[in-house]
Amino acid sequence: MYVYDQYDQHIIEDRVRQFRDQTRRYLAGELSEEEFRPLRLQNGLYIQRYAPMLRVAVPYGLLSSPQLRKLARIARDYDKGYAHISTRQNVQFNWPELEDVPDILAELATVQMHAIQTSGNCIRNTTTDQFAGVAHDELVDPRPWCEIIRQWSTFHPEFAFLPRKFKIAVNGAVGDRAAIEVHDIGLEAVHNGAGELGFRVSVGGGLGRTPIVGTFINEFLPWQHLLTYLDAVLRVYNRYGRRDNKFKARIKILVKALTPEVFAERVNAEWAHLKDGPSTLTEAEVERVSRCFVDPAYRLLEDQEAALARLDAEHPGFARWRARNVFAHKKPGYAAVTLSLKPTGIAPGDITDKQLDALADLAERYSFGEVRNSHQQNVILADVEQARLFDLWGELRELGFATPNVGLLTDIICCPGGDYCSLANAKSIPIAEAIQRRFEDLDYLFDIGELDLNISGCMNACGHHHIGHIGILGVDKKGAEFYQVSLGGSAGRDASLGQILGPSFAQEDMAEVIEKIITVYVEKRVEDERFIDTFRRIGIEPFKERVYAANH
Repeated sequence: MYVYDQYDQHIIEDRVRQFRDQTRRYLAGELSEEEFRPLRLQNGLYIQRYAPMLRVAVPYGLLSSPQLRKLARIARDYDKGYAHISTRQNVQFNWPELEDVPDILAELATVQMHAIQTSGNCIRNTTTDQFAGVAHDELVDPRPWCEIIRQWSTFHPEFAFLPRKFKIAVNGAVGDRAAIEVHDIGLEAVHNGAGELGFRVSVGGGLGRTPIVGTFINEFLPWQHLLTYLDAVLRVYNRYGRRDNKFKARIKILVKALTPEVFAERVNAEWAHLKDGPSTLTEAEVERVSRCFVDPAYRLLEDQEAALARLDAEHPGFARWRARNVFAHKKPGYAAVTLSLKPTGIAPGDITDKQLDALADLAERYSFGEVRNSHQQNVILADVEQARLFDLWGELRELGFATPNVGLLTDIICCPGGDYCSLANAKSIPIAEAIQRRFEDLDYLFDIGELDLNISGCMNACGHHHIGHIGILGVDKKGAEFYQVSLGGSAGRDASLGQILGPSFAQEDMAEVIEKIITVYVEKRVEDERFIDTFRRIGIEPFKERVYAANH
C-alpha cells in the first residue's frame, strides 16, 4: 500500500495544527458557526442529530493492521466503542466530542491517516473494486491509478470549492464492482486494438434526489492523458455548474442540461489547452506509484479445491460460508475472503473496537497485514491461503464475522438513517433488522440467491437505494415515517435505476412487503435466474399486483 514520504506526513501534521487552532477559536467564540462550518467540513466533521460525525479517509478502501489498531483505540477512547464502514470505503465515528476531534486527527496522523476532503464541495475519496490487485478477472490493477488521482486531487487549489461534492471511481476488472456508471466520473481500464492501456470515461452519473446513470464521453483515453483530461472535465464543471441551487449543482445536472454531446465538446475544447502539458503522466511517475502496490510474498502453492470440497461435505456451515464469502484469487492456492458485517441485530457496517483489534491480528496472520473495506460495508482479507480457510472460518465464527450472506438479501447496504443523521426522514437500521429477521432461514436465503437490497433514510441516497435490486427509501408523511420501495436497480456493468413500486408503506409492514416481492420472484423465475433478471423479464406489474392486492 502507499506509504507517506516526509512531505505527505508534514502536510497532514500541519493540517492537524491548523484545525486545532480553528477549533479552539470556535469554542472560544472567536469564530462564528458560519465561519467554522467550511473549516470543519474540510476536515471531515459533520454535525449530526445527536453529536458530531467524523469521516476518516480510507483511500480506495485499503487499511493496514497498525491503522486498524489506531481506529480501534479511537473508537474506544473517543467514541462509544465502535466505528462504521461507509459505502465509499471510508470509516466514520458517530459520537466524538467536538473538542476531541483535533486529538483524534493527531492520532490518525501517526499512522498516515486523515479526514481531509471526506466532506465539502471537493473531490472526495476515489473508490475502486475491493478485490483490486487480487481479482481473478482483473485486467489492470486500479490501485496505482486511484493513488495518482488521490495525489492530484488532494489540496488541488482549483477544485477546493466546486459547485458540489465530486466522486470518482475506477474499475480494472471484467466485472464492474466499483459502480463507475453512478459516479460523477467513472473510469474503466481498457486496452485498444494495439494492446495499449487507456480508460473509458463516463461522466454525469450519480444518485441523490435526481438519480442518473452516467454517459461514456470518451471510449479510449490514453493513460498518459488521464490527469489532463480529468482537469478539463473539472474545469468545465467548475465554470458552468450551478451554484445558485445546491439541488441542481451536481455535474449530472449540467451534463443533462447541456446534453452529453455538448458537454464532451466543451471538455475537448478545454483539454486542447491542457493536453501534453505539465500534468501529462510519464512511465516514470506511474512506476513510482506502482511500486507501492507490488504483490506480497506469495508462496508457490497448488489449488486446494479438492481438499476444500471434502471439508464442505463434512461441514455444511463451512460449505455455505465458502460459497458466499470466498472469492477467487489470481494466484493458485489463495483466496480473498469477505468478513460479513451484517449479522442480524447489528447495524449494517458497524464494527466494534474489539473486532477492529481482532481484525488487525487476523490480517497479520492470514493476509500480509492488510484489509480492504467494500462498498457493501464489509471488510476483506484479500490474500488468504486456501489451506488455511477452515481455520480462518473457525476464528471468524467466534468474532461474529462469518455470517454466510455476502451478496444475498440480508447483506443489506444501509445508511445510519434517522437514528443518527439530522437529514434523514426515517430510520433505516430497524428496517434492515426486521428484514434480516424475516429471512433468517439460511436454506431459503440461499435458494433466493443473489440479491442486492439497499436502504436510505432520505433522498440523499447514502444507502444507494436507487441501484439496489430492491431499494427502500425513508419518506416523511405528515410527520410519520414511511418507506417507498423501488425494484430493478443495478450497480454493475448493466447499471440501471430502480422503478418505484407504488405508494409507501408503514414501518411495521416492510418485512411483509419484501416477503411478498420475494415470493413473486420465486414463483416467476426460471432456472438459475437472478432476481434482477426475472424483474427485467417480467416487469414491475406482477410485483405491484401482489404487494398491493392485500392492502385493499
